[in-house]
Amino acid sequence: MRVAVIGLGSMGKRRIRLLKKYNDVQVIGIDNNADRKWELEKEYGIECYSGLNHAIDAMRIDCAFVCAPPLSHSTIIAQALKNKLHVFTELNLSAEGYEENIALAKQNNLVLFLSSTFLYREEIKKIKTLTKEAGCALNYTYHVGQYLPDWHPWESYKDYFVSDKRSNGCREILAIELPWLSDVFGGIINVNVVKDRMSSLNIDYNDNYLIILEHSSGCKGTLAVDVVSRKAVRNLEVFGEQLYLCWNGLPTGLFVYDINTKKDINLKLYNEIDQLDNYSGFIVENAYLNEIDSFFKAVNEGMTPIYNFEKDRLILEIIDRIEA
Repeated sequence: MRVAVIGLGSMGKRRIRLLKKYNDVQVIGIDNNADRKWELEKEYGIECYSGLNHAIDAMRIDCAFVCAPPLSHSTIIAQALKNKLHVFTELNLSAEGYEENIALAKQNNLVLFLSSTFLYREEIKKIKTLTKEAGCALNYTYHVGQYLPDWHPWESYKDYFVSDKRSNGCREILAIELPWLSDVFGGIINVNVVKDRMSSLNIDYNDNYLIILEHSSGCKGTLAVDVVSRKAVRNLEVFGEQLYLCWNGLPTGLFVYDINTKKDINLKLYNEIDQLDNYSGFIVENAYLNEIDSFFKAVNEGMTPIYNFEKDRLILEIIDRIEA
């Protein structure tokens, strides 16, 4: 199988690194930035092209991984689907083109797969199991934040997609977190929001949100999202009569309180943890590989992905309400 990775920035590099683990997958890169193409050709020994059409003219391609800036995704996805390619895409952050691309994929019997990496985290799977087993009403508090200039220390935050109000940093955090919160606690039926700008960052969007979420299950949560916190944080507490758990965002950081012994128990969920030194400890490569596996199972075995464009459209509608 030959896979084209479109967009050779940080996410494109991550996907290429993981795709190279598959012996039956040949990877090519696509980017109109000559320096990025040269870097990837040198580091991974892959062929790179300046555009998808150039690559298609040169060889047969089976799948496209869309790792370009989010606001360009709709056009790239449509181009790939029209060329009969299965598509794996990173977060879109905009529902532009969703109807057309969903229809195009169905018309051509192609897989249209949307990344939602946290749904593949072992910690999230365990939290879902524990909340179901608790059998009681639950509330949660959850804070996710990191200072925007620290997201990509190697470049200015003004030079990539988080500087654009339509694909801003808080919007990306919400698009990462709301799918798994909805999966664990039930669909979101109501939101109440307080938001403003509290930093000196040179951005034209709100940099912090305090959100109360009500779920269809009866669970309620307070979600704090920001691009202001000087320490990168991901702190979750879930509590009810039969369950207390906390998670600090790390693969080794999930604890459940034993009601009988009155002790916090650290849950060991990974045999081996794959992490990169130049990223936050919150980022676990295992989950990125797990969702690539899921994509290939959808392509080769017809397996139904756990997340899709239809679900994401609902999440984006909720984010639009939060931002409004």
